[in-house]
Amino acid sequence: MARQKAASAEVTRTNGSSAGSPGGHAALSVMELVVSEGPLALGDLARDLQLPKSTLHRICAILADRGWAIRDEQGRYEPGVRAIGLGSRAADLPIISGFRNVVSVLMAGHDETICLAVLDGRESVFVAIEETTQPVRLQTWVGRRAPAYASASGRVILAARPAREISAAYRGRALVRPTGGRLRNLAELHGILAEVRANGYAENHEETAAGLYTASVPIVNASGTVLAAMTMCVPTSRMNEDRRERILADLIAAGAALSRDVAWLPAFNAKRH
Repeated sequence: MARQKAASAEVTRTNGSSAGSPGGHAALSVMELVVSEGPLALGDLARDLQLPKSTLHRICAILADRGWAIRDEQGRYEPGVRAIGLGSRAADLPIISGFRNVVSVLMAGHDETICLAVLDGRESVFVAIEETTQPVRLQTWVGRRAPAYASASGRVILAARPAREISAAYRGRALVRPTGGRLRNLAELHGILAEVRANGYAENHEETAAGLYTASVPIVNASGTVLAAMTMCVPTSRMNEDRRERILADLIAAGAALSRDVAWLPAFNAKRH
């Protein structure tokens, strides 16, 4: 819960500032936590957001009344019908509809799972997926998260950020891979990101899932801002050097095509509060 606790400090500071509505920030923090962590009781929300139960009770009552949250029999809160309805509109977003347009060529040539990911705080999160027809595949879903420093998609997006921003985000943190082991230090992460910038793509060999190879390319707008990352996920049993080269070449071409399609989009970045 360290991520939520760190984020809650920002909520508390905002309450005494003129940066925006304290109630608005708190309500969004409640929704972010409920969406990412699942059903949560009022006590859980109070602990993780470090806000008074009385304040959260009023916020949750409003969210439930407006259909953004529901309260189950155990008194826990989870996303309501209006929040779920927003998710159903995700396919209409320009970057996702553009992804659907370009991914068909990749699927025809390789028949491997392809994902579109964005950065949410320090995590890479899948926002669109095209599944392979192969029986052996990565088991994944829209909304699946991975540490940005460890995933190919996250590294592609982080590589476009200033070095000082990366240092501020990860200094003093244990950079543990989901499959075990860890990066030695912040300098190793900077070295990995420098290689990603030089190559124009990121590769990952079993750092986020055992037996999985992933390759990822950036999706950029007209100003060169990285909006998202497009990633192909392939079991290592189906990989060899010749196939790796073909995947990278086709993925880079597809990433360039999607970047042209969404060149007009402004930059966006999800921040936890």
